[in-house]
Amino acid sequence: MKNLISLVALIACNSIFGQVSLDYYLEADHPYDQSIPQPQTLLGYEVGTWHVSHDKLVHYMHRLAESSDRIQIENRGSTYEGRPILLLTITSPENHSRIEEIKSNHIALTESGADQISIEDQPLVVYQGFSIHGNEPSGANSGLLLAYHLAASNAPETLKMLDELVILFDPSFNPDGLQRFAYWANTNKNQNLTADPNDREYNEVWPRGRTNHYWFDLNRDWLPTQLPESQARIKTFTDWLPNILTDHHEMGTNSSFFFQPGIPSRVNPLTPDMNQKLTQKIGAFHVEAFNKLGALYYSGEKTCKRRYQSFPKAFRAHVSQRLRARLCNAVACVQA
Repeated sequence: MKNLISLVALIACNSIFGQVSLDYYLEADHPYDQSIPQPQTLLGYEVGTWHVSHDKLVHYMHRLAESSDRIQIENRGSTYEGRPILLLTITSPENHSRIEEIKSNHIALTESGADQISIEDQPLVVYQGFSIHGNEPSGANSGLLLAYHLAASNAPETLKMLDELVILFDPSFNPDGLQRFAYWANTNKNQNLTADPNDREYNEVWPRGRTNHYWFDLNRDWLPTQLPESQARIKTFTDWLPNILTDHHEMGTNSSFFFQPGIPSRVNPLTPDMNQKLTQKIGAFHVEAFNKLGALYYSGEKTCKRRYQSFPKAFRAHVSQRLRARLCNAVACVQA
């Protein structure tokens, strides 16, 4: 579980640090099944060279499902522009063989009499979704590599994780927005990359790729569920009631990495305290991974001083007063 979420965070970090080789994400000597196609074999480029379009994302996910007995794929409906709303169920072949039993037992654990049910052989259920804002593309692009890793890795820790988890993998929360953004970014990409924010590539034409077909922000539709993308997502959620749901957004290229829990004052009073404790534990694994990279991050803080205090102590001890001020200016607060 901890390895799964840390891997997503590291892959998505590409939006901060820029294009890197595949070895940055995936170990060169990792025991991967060579029969499982890497993303580049279908896309025609390394992940991160171009923004993946939704049609290519769909094509790759179907190929993974055809190639791996760890993956089952389903189409839960269509967007207003006719794009499929996919879900991949990723777990061990043994779990797939009894997936309905696992699902039934998992739901029973939420009902009266749950204390009589053995959980020894009951996998946890994790829902992972990517790029609900279509122009925050690192989620969907990192999902290509994560799905490949889960399908192809023969490392003992991966096999153990697949035995212990059922992963409900939603590769694109917002297919129409992702397609709109990918078209713009790829069409206006420079031959020589530039970081100038005034560049045409970084200034999408209205209505941009954040929203769905009808320009609705799908991250505001979790409760109303008025749109087909949200209805498919919430139906999967209520059918399974996952232990953990992750919603992978993206920070700007000049921002550090943010992860939950968020600013305490913004926590809904109806949110259970255990929710905050669990997300804080997940964040601890992010901290460990980001410390190895030397990457900046923050969590649960808002003010400049507090954001700085959320950096690791070993890092703070070697930061000059002048650099501290520059860091406080550079690290942006998350505004949903």
